[in-house]
Amino acid sequence: QVQLVESGGGLVQAGGSLRLSCAASGRDFSSVAMAWFRQAPGKEREFVAAISWSGDSTYYADSVKGRFTISRDGAKNTVYLQLNSLKPEDTAVYYCAVKLLMSGSYYDALSYDNWGQGTQVTVSS
Repeated sequence: QVQLVESGGGLVQAGGSLRLSCAASGRDFSSVAMAWFRQAPGKEREFVAAISWSGDSTYYADSVKGRFTISRDGAKNTVYLQLNSLKPEDTAVYYCAVKLLMSGSYYDALSYDNWGQGTQVTVSS
């Protein structure tokens, strides 16, 4: 059974940084893509960033490009999201997800098969 556990969220001032972690267990994750999505109150869940199974390819939403960095540690079955230059509009619950199949868009939540419980990120102005 796949389990994804996010950590690292918190309260930070605008301009600050956070590092989110997602620890995965329950299968071999060396050949799957992983991603981060977020959902703010009253809004739909939106794509933030994704990384291919090899780690060679990364994908970002325009709103976070240049500020956020996704990475993965295969040995630890962990994916990270470094959040820099945070803005109040980045406030949301951040979710980790796993995409088991090669098909499907990295940007579409429907392409992902397993989700974590989420970690809250709050950015104060």
